[in-house]
Amino acid sequence: MKNAYVKRVWEYVQAKNANEPEYLQAVQEVLTTLEPVVDQMPELEPNAILERMVEPERVIMFRVPWMDDAGNYHVNRGYRVQFNSAIGPYKGGLRFSKEVNLSVLKFLGFEQVLKNSLTTLPMGGGKGGSDFDPHGKSDKEVMRFCQSFMTELYRHIGADVDVPAGDKNVGGREIGYMFGQYKRIRDEYTGVFTGKGLTFGGSLIRTEATGYGLIYFAQEMLKKVGDNFKGKVCVVSGSGNVATYAAQKLIQLGAKVVTLSDSNGYIYDADGITQEKLDWVKELKGVRRGRISEYAKKFPSSKYFEGKKVWEVKCDCAFPCATQNELLGSDAKTLLSNGVKLVAEGANMPSDLDAVNAFLDAKILYAPGKASNAGGVATSGLEMSQNSERLSWSSEEVDEKLHSIMVNIHNNAYDTAIKFGATDGKFVNYVAGANIAGFVKVATAMIAQGLV
Repeated sequence: MKNAYVKRVWEYVQAKNANEPEYLQAVQEVLTTLEPVVDQMPELEPNAILERMVEPERVIMFRVPWMDDAGNYHVNRGYRVQFNSAIGPYKGGLRFSKEVNLSVLKFLGFEQVLKNSLTTLPMGGGKGGSDFDPHGKSDKEVMRFCQSFMTELYRHIGADVDVPAGDKNVGGREIGYMFGQYKRIRDEYTGVFTGKGLTFGGSLIRTEATGYGLIYFAQEMLKKVGDNFKGKVCVVSGSGNVATYAAQKLIQLGAKVVTLSDSNGYIYDADGITQEKLDWVKELKGVRRGRISEYAKKFPSSKYFEGKKVWEVKCDCAFPCATQNELLGSDAKTLLSNGVKLVAEGANMPSDLDAVNAFLDAKILYAPGKASNAGGVATSGLEMSQNSERLSWSSEEVDEKLHSIMVNIHNNAYDTAIKFGATDGKFVNYVAGANIAGFVKVATAMIAQGLV
């Protein structure tokens, strides 16, 4: 970092958040790309924009007591990080997972601010969740936990204040239970959640949105270099909604998807994962909550690799869609040595800094998650619009709007990178372009609103 203001803020962040590695990683990745715009916007420093950008507006932490089916009491910790509301009400998912802590949620909230800004929709950024793990719990246990969680959180959210959504391990079941409890306590029926069921205000295409949006973004990257997905061998990590619907869209565009994974290992299908096989995976993971290893038993032409990662498979395109820091610098080197030409992130910060730098140094097509996985929150914004107007759009209408938003996000990141010199010959740095484009909109709004 050469800019004195950026460097000073980075030192401040390190001192204040020394025990929060995920958050420090996210901030460092953004600050290192903002120097060109900081040099051109002298008004940022006297308005303390960077200092305010790296501090959440509000952090809420609370206990969540609940009872299991045997009558035993348990206590988990709940959070909501309301990071920035300069351009709209806080918007971001709730994550239920053992690894949830303040560092993880602050990194997610910080990324969400820029991601939501890129969508062009009026949404601020936030994130929340709990260290509760719904795996192995009965529906009644999950319901009791969600009701307890919402009994505290309800007082901090609202359709014009903070609109949560689902995230890791928080799907339609959990959203339904939380929305029901909110409605019971507040005695009002408002669009306080997105990702709701279709029978009570949910939007078509929301389940598919992040995966579809990821591929729409990557498709635009390929178009810029005169290419497309037809015949491309693609590796996808994960096996949840993002991964399966990214795979589905790739299949539709003529690509050959050969991997899916979960936390235990990955499957490799040399014949390619067909739509029929993908539908089976959706039932496995979404209904039976099984493990991806069962795929190899169901489809003998495939192989399962316990404790391994998909990045060792030779491919043209790679899509990390599972979790943060799943793709390390060593994995990036393997992908590059095997000839990967495009990497687009479907998860939040799935590549560590060494991997990011390796992709940028190699000058391949590389899309950061805050741009390429914005389709989910974009469609959540569309759900908010439908709820406000008491409308329900068709799947074709929503998909068309989603496609348009992702094209615009791509073009904004691409054009901004060129404007601020984040290029090298034909290479365009989408990381810098996305960070700067998202930041400028938020920073300009913060200056206009004064010291708040």
